[in-house]
Amino acid sequence: MRTAIALPSARAALAPDRYAAGREATIARWITRTLASDPPRTRSLIVTMWGDALVPHGGHVWLTTLIRLLASFAVSERLVRTSVFRLVRDGWLAGEPSGRRSRYRLTADGERRFAHAHQRIYAPADGEWSGDWELVIAPPDAVDARLRRALCDELCWEGYGQIAPTVHARPLHGITTARGIVDALGLSARVVVARARDDTGRPGGLAARVIAALPLAAVAADYRRLIARFGRVIDRFRTAPSALDPAQCFVVRTLLIHAYRRVLLRDPQLPAPLLPSDWPAGAAYELTRDFYRLTHAIAERHLAAAYAAAGEPLPRAGPAFYRRFGGLR
Repeated sequence: MRTAIALPSARAALAPDRYAAGREATIARWITRTLASDPPRTRSLIVTMWGDALVPHGGHVWLTTLIRLLASFAVSERLVRTSVFRLVRDGWLAGEPSGRRSRYRLTADGERRFAHAHQRIYAPADGEWSGDWELVIAPPDAVDARLRRALCDELCWEGYGQIAPTVHARPLHGITTARGIVDALGLSARVVVARARDDTGRPGGLAARVIAALPLAAVAADYRRLIARFGRVIDRFRTAPSALDPAQCFVVRTLLIHAYRRVLLRDPQLPAPLLPSDWPAGAAYELTRDFYRLTHAIAERHLAAAYAAAGEPLPRAGPAFYRRFGGLR
């Protein structure tokens, strides 16, 4: 039976200017400046927060709790309600009314998407590669243009390069997601998922074609911007870990995971032999991992405060939460 975390005095922690009134003014200024200069899209921020903070605690939340949490990011109640409505419409969330309140949870399709993202965000990339490739072939006479576009969007999001109008490819290492994508789109009888090996060793072979189809330069630039943007504020957290503010920890952690997720899910995560020697993904992973380990316990207090303000305790996080980034202390 799960136990729960409850903070009786949590309501005081939810003042809109909580992080601005915290112990570290430099961090408060960074948060305010970041939210003003580059505000995250509310719908996308909710998706990040749901996967990062809510799923470990069961993934069910009152709408009022979500509104309180998003207030720390200067998001209005109206915008939260509109974004949740769209996530329900698009099949990510399902609502469960209870009297005058509503509780939301992930749909089965939403859970599938989060499961794929979870492995890529919180676990280091698998460095082993056998040299095999995975091909996804959607013949034009079997798949209409609309479904082919949907398949292409899903595969590109998972790091597959489009090497021909009807063919996508990716090195076969780590967790393969092609079959799940094809099945979810109802294309299992019309799309071919195959394993291939390029033994020619020619410069214009399969590896070169896939790499040319991927936005590697843009992804590398985004990783470097993330490291520069968050590195300095994270150094401020490291200077006084015993005096960290829960709201500041939660807000910066969420913004970091949000930025990291946006870059990582565009990263094809090629095996090391196919990447340049200065590829910055490892440094971005280490920065995110170290900050998560430093602040996760304190950030949980802010989350517990939001649940307590809605009259319920925060369910204890499951074991998978503590396995993130190779283990949280």
